[in-house]
Amino acid sequence: MRILAALLGLVFSLSACAQEASSEYLEGKEYVLLEQPVRTADPSKIEVAEVFAYSCPHCFDFEPLLQAWEKKQDKDVAVVQTHAMWNPQMEPLVRGYYTSLALGIKDKTHMAVFKSMHLEHKQILTPEQWADFFSGYGIDKAKALSTYNSFGVTSQIKQAEARVRGYKVTSTPEMVVEGKYRVSSRLAGGHAEMLKVVDFLVAKSRAERGTKAPAQ
Repeated sequence: MRILAALLGLVFSLSACAQEASSEYLEGKEYVLLEQPVRTADPSKIEVAEVFAYSCPHCFDFEPLLQAWEKKQDKDVAVVQTHAMWNPQMEPLVRGYYTSLALGIKDKTHMAVFKSMHLEHKQILTPEQWADFFSGYGIDKAKALSTYNSFGVTSQIKQAEARVRGYKVTSTPEMVVEGKYRVSSRLAGGHAEMLKVVDFLVAKSRAERGTKAPAQ
């Protein structure tokens, strides 16, 4: 009986180890460690950054998953989004996104832009088209146009381009944790799997900081 109990104990121990190992992700396999970290917006938070593009259908599919994931996060996690600009033709979309941030209506318009482009097949590419779109959310068209063309929005675009270069991102959507751990759906094996790797990296970042998730 003692031998049987010992064998059963060994089996359970190996099973537990296997389960623990399955929750581990490896640098260079499921995520990449950047050689040069990118400064985060708020060092007091564990930053989870997504690089996306309104023109990207995969980003449209990923957005509901990201929003649901964000709602479950503790207060020490900050989710930020950066619009990629692979070529000058993308600038109207990038400028539209940062205009929505400057106007304080991004939460209302973000998914609506995706739906307009990918479900209704409408293009929002000119300043006037963006002003018309934002007017549907209570924004005066003149204010929308002046914000769209403002120095502040232009500065945000330049900062976004610098972040994307620093992240070494080559496709969308991709995510970067703490400005140094980059995760893609290709490496992770899918959109849902990418968020699981991010969960692992958030926990890893807490351990590196010597902190715990704040009490609910």
